[in-house]
Parts: sequence; structure tokens; C-alpha cells
Amino acid sequence: MENTTKHFEGLFKPTDQIPEEYNISEIHQREYLLNGEMVHWDGPVIEVYSPVCIPGPDGLVRKFVGSYPHTTPKESMEALDAAVAAYNDGQGEWPTMSVEGRIKCMQKFVYLMVQQRDLIIKLLMWEIGKTLADSTKEFDRTVDYINDTIDALKDLDRESSRFKQAEGTIAQIRRAPLGVVLSMGPFNYPLNEIFTTLIPALIMGNTILFKLPKHGILLHYPLLNAFKEAFPKGTVNTLYGRGAEIITPIMESGKVNVLAFIGSSKVANGLKKLHPKVNRLRAILSLDAKNAAIVTKNADLDVAVSECLLGSLSFNGQRCTALKLIFVQKEVADEFVTRLSKAVSALKGGLPWEDGVKVTPLPEPGKPGYLKECIEDAIEHGAKIMNEGGGYNQESFVFPAVMYPVNDSMKLYHEEQFGPVIPVVPFETIDEPIEYQINASHGMQVSIFSQDPIEVSKLIDPFVNLVSRVNINCQAQRGPDVFPFTGRKDSAEGTLSVYDALRSFSIRSLVATKATEANKQLLNTIVTDHDSNFLSTDYIF
Repeated sequence: MENTTKHFEGLFKPTDQIPEEYNISEIHQREYLLNGEMVHWDGPVIEVYSPVCIPGPDGLVRKFVGSYPHTTPKESMEALDAAVAAYNDGQGEWPTMSVEGRIKCMQKFVYLMVQQRDLIIKLLMWEIGKTLADSTKEFDRTVDYINDTIDALKDLDRESSRFKQAEGTIAQIRRAPLGVVLSMGPFNYPLNEIFTTLIPALIMGNTILFKLPKHGILLHYPLLNAFKEAFPKGTVNTLYGRGAEIITPIMESGKVNVLAFIGSSKVANGLKKLHPKVNRLRAILSLDAKNAAIVTKNADLDVAVSECLLGSLSFNGQRCTALKLIFVQKEVADEFVTRLSKAVSALKGGLPWEDGVKVTPLPEPGKPGYLKECIEDAIEHGAKIMNEGGGYNQESFVFPAVMYPVNDSMKLYHEEQFGPVIPVVPFETIDEPIEYQINASHGMQVSIFSQDPIEVSKLIDPFVNLVSRVNINCQAQRGPDVFPFTGRKDSAEGTLSVYDALRSFSIRSLVATKATEANKQLLNTIVTDHDSNFLSTDYIF
């Protein structure tokens, strides 16, 4: 451990050694977006500390980044009232606006959002410890997602612009909004993931209550004015403070029509139970996952090690799509573990903006302690740390640990570690990982590593009915965003992709009449004179 400690000396640096282009001034947010206005806040605040620590006379201390309003249930109910009023039972400006009008508003928002790119990327690094490369990718991917959503809505609208006739009835079938959407996202992708629900919900004509994640809050501050300028008042309203305090009365009101939540299944279930009219509540949920990789004796170990490394440790393993349990057939287990451990030990740990850094500090204050418990529990039940430096902890920084052999008596076998620990389970027959997935409470994705087509086929067929995505010789992942993203069991409710999300946050609605000449003429007049935003045959380019 002495050599390991020496290896990580100087990991955290004094302020004067942080490159000027990545440094940031404290941000003290004293306003929030409510009913189209930036409302000033004089009340209590919540302080934000970075996972990046600064050496000082008392040792390492998390750097103070800033603060934001600690609002109360009173302010959250005001936000709800604003969203309800803006929707106005579907009669408000935003839900009745034409699709073309909503698209123009969204395009204005993207234009204003891009102007804040550099600041948001820096805040991603400081608030959640994401690397410069991954922070840049998250911002740019989010912009691409919004533009792809706009294009998808154009396609959807073009498909809906035709009238249909059947059995003497003529109708136009389009998609209509659902109402007030409560959008809540996770800290690991505090911009991208929450926007994968917020943006499609918004562009389909719903009004939004936007609950900021527990980490990665200040990075949204530069976007509040963009929401204010781009959309009608009351369309987007922000919520700050402790979720248990401010979300409970909102859900208990019964005025939320859609819950869009990315987080734990336990929290999601609790929120749904608060709603007094559960049949009126649509839930779009992306929840827990314990995605397994299966490496058989017929795998290309170079590919398996490379993909499992990326799948397990991208953003320190803090992804719902991360590989969190690796099954390896006994014939190749020792070689796989040796190769994987060597690859993990070669990873560079450091601060988010440093060149080549792969492992960064963790934003959750309690996470290092939890990971230590998992590692100690695994050791107690027969596993070992297989890589040099595995499990090394310095304040918020934890170097990845490859644990082997892991078995079903260990916490790491059952619990979603959501951090840089890689449990490796040896197995004899492919029935074992299949049985694991059958009994697992989660069912998001699996990755299969094998070059044998018959073997792969025998794994594909059972797993497609146990998880929502089967990856062949590659890591689990969400993208591309045009592909459906969902899960079975406790892992998800509803489906998200660029296309699916538009449908998830809307409902098919139609106008129909008997196909008489008088009624045809009536519809023609309405469409020709553009008297209705719903009935329309316009083609949006």
C-alpha cells in the first residue's frame, strides 16, 4: 500500500495549481424561474461543495462552489399553480400552440443554450467530477438530442397531417399533450438525462415542473433565462430544495399528470403512492439496474476486457447502464481477471480537466464509505482485490477495485454499487448467469461476449425476455438516442428514445365525423383558413 499511496500523492492540488481556464468563481444563485419570471430569493440556501478537494491547513476540504435557494413547500405549490394555470385544462397558450410554433420556441431555446456551453461544461466538472471530455460530450450530446427531437416531431407531424377514412367515417389523428409534467433527473447525467424527459414533454405541449438533481444544480442556472425567453410564461417552473419536503405536497395535490423520474425504484414507488388519483398519473421511469456481462470461454478476451473496462468504469461506474456484475466462465476466468486487473491499474486517476484522466472524485459524500463496506464484505466472504491500488481512498477519490471471486453471499452480487468496484463471478455453465437474471429484481441490459454463434444464440433467446437490450461483444449503453431505452422488472416504466419519448409524453387524439359532403366541406374550410391548430394539413419543413 506504500507504493500505492505514493502513486496517488498530489492527486488534489492547491487552487493556484488549477489551470485558469478551468477555474470557476463562486456562484450564488438567489433567484428561480416561476411563471415566466426570475423571482428573487432572500431565504435560506443550500451550499454546494465540489468533489474536488483542496489541500489546506486542516487537510483536504471539498471546494466550495456556491449556493442555491432552499425553497419550501410554499414555493413548490406556487410553481405547481403556475404550471396548472399555464396548461389551463389544455386551453393555455402552450398546449394550444401549433406544432410549428412550439418548434420555433424550442429552436430559440437551443440557440440561447449553446451560448452557455463553456460555463456549463466547467460546472459539470466542478459539481459532479465528470472529466472534461465527458462533460463536453454530455453538453454536445444534449444539444444534438434536442435537435433530433425537433426533427422527430416534424416527421411525426407529417405522418399525422393526413385525414383517414374508414367505414364511412373521416378523421384526423394527432398527438395531444397530457398536462402538467413533474420532471426529476439524476446527478450522474444532470443535464442530458433530465433533458431526455423534459424536452420531449415540453415540445409536445405539456407544462413543466423541473426538479433539479441533488448534485449538478448550479449548472442549470445559466439556462433559466433561456427557458424564460424561449417559452410562454408558466410553461417551465423550477423547484429547489429537499425532495421529500417540496415534492410530497405536489404529488398529494393530484394535479400532476405525468411523473418523469430517473432514479431509484424505491423513491419512484413512494412518489406514485402519494398521488390520490393513480389512474390519472402516467409514469415514465428509468430506475435501478444491475447489468451483467457474460464472458464465455469462446470470447475474444481482448474485446471482452476492453469493453468490460469501459462498461464498468466510464464516469467511475456511476451510470444506470454500467456493467455492475461480470460473469466469466471458469476456463478463462483467471486470464480474464489478470488482464482486466492490469488494465484497471493502468487507468489514470486525477482531476476532471487533466489530460488522459479516467478516474475522478465522486460527488456523493457517503459513497466512498459505502464502497469500502462492499469491498470488506466481499473480502470477508472469500474475494480478493485483484488490481494494484484497488479500493484506495483519499477523501472523495476511490480508485477502482476488481473483486474476485465474487459469489451470491456478497453485497456486491446483489446491490447496485453505482461506483468504481468491479465484481467478477466465475461460472461453469451458461445456465448460471441466466438463472441470476431470472431471479434478479432488475432487467435493463446484459452484455454477452462470445465468438460462437450457437452459444450466442442460446444466450440471446432467453435474455431478450429478461432484459430490454442484449449487447453482443460490447458494453451496455443508452445510445444511440434513436434506439428504445427501457427496462423490465424494477428497472423502468415506459420507453424513451428520440421517437418513443414524444409518444410517451402525449396521447393520440382525433377529430372525426361522418364522411358526408357537407362535413368534408366543413373540414376543408377549417383547414384552408387555418382556423384550428389541431386540424391541419400543413407540411413542416
